[in-house]
Amino acid sequence: MANVVILGSTGSIGTQTLDVIRRMPDRFRVVGLAANRSVEALEGQAREWGVAHVAVADEPAAAELRRRMSGTAVEVAGGVPGLCELASMAEADVVVVAVAGAIGIAPTHAAIRSGKTIALASKEVLVAAGEETMRLAGEAGVAVLPIDSEHSALFQCLNGRAPETVEKLIITASGGPFRTLPAERFASITPEQALKHPTWTMGGLVTINSATLMNKGLELIEARWLFDVPASRIDLLVHPQSIIHSLVQFADGSVLAQLGLPDMRLPIQVALTHPERVETHLPRLDLAQTADLTFEPVDYARFPAPRVALAALGAGGTMPAVMNAANEEAVALFLERRIQYTGIMDTVQAVMNLHSPCAATLEAVLESDGWARRAARSAGGA
Repeated sequence: MANVVILGSTGSIGTQTLDVIRRMPDRFRVVGLAANRSVEALEGQAREWGVAHVAVADEPAAAELRRRMSGTAVEVAGGVPGLCELASMAEADVVVVAVAGAIGIAPTHAAIRSGKTIALASKEVLVAAGEETMRLAGEAGVAVLPIDSEHSALFQCLNGRAPETVEKLIITASGGPFRTLPAERFASITPEQALKHPTWTMGGLVTINSATLMNKGLELIEARWLFDVPASRIDLLVHPQSIIHSLVQFADGSVLAQLGLPDMRLPIQVALTHPERVETHLPRLDLAQTADLTFEPVDYARFPAPRVALAALGAGGTMPAVMNAANEEAVALFLERRIQYTGIMDTVQAVMNLHSPCAATLEAVLESDGWARRAARSAGGA
């Protein structure tokens, strides 16, 4: 029986993690839950799962939850210190990190220092602080297991093989809703059009990142740190059917791929049960009923975001954190109809051009994140 803490329990990954755990009641026990500010949902989860410890990142929301939970044995912690306290609690064995934004970095580091296994879904932890996070994990002997479907696929294909045996990591992309749209029509793309993903159901930021392929840029950075493979040996390939989630080409020329339905519960389960494979009656992929599997190169002229991300990785230090924060604000500006779709990457580039990167300490990353958000809002005219 492993004890699990879920940071971001009310979001998509968090709720799907709870669904996976429901299927294995003899293997996992939920001992802590945290959310950003979804008080009502978190209260319901705390009561359903009988946890004694919860945390809310937003301090006013934490105060509201304390009021709601008064008279119970549930302890409510608040702010980033509360998340760190939950992530490092003595009885926890596994910490699922699924909170959005740079707020997840400090709790992840707290969990690592406390010797917890990390099941990681939050991109910002490795995009903004990948080198430091993996250094800490190495020193502590802690496993960082990916939940993203693409990185889970790479993890499964690698199966512990050394980085020097890898010729290339190949991350697949659906291509998003504008895979075949001519470049001259990009400026007129509306938020409603960009939010219609062809294969996945996701939140607003992630869906827009999929449309621009920035999600693939972030995944390139994550893969570099997760698997200790240089960026020059990580590639992207458009695969519209979203059945093959990633591939690994080895030094001898062999290529291994991981296939599955577009269902995040499987990579979550793989991370939780590693190294075992457990039957939980998730839906099965029927290859006989699967359409043709096709592949295309990425058109970087229409989708420059992955190369922008690689440029940020190459600049090093705090530049990836700045790129990520600027992109999040630019996406928000687009969804608010303050900038055009093409203005998303223009804003990111403008903010990156203003930044001189420094060493990516936690303090510097958080400071750079805040600066980039303000700069992006300014560049976008907000």
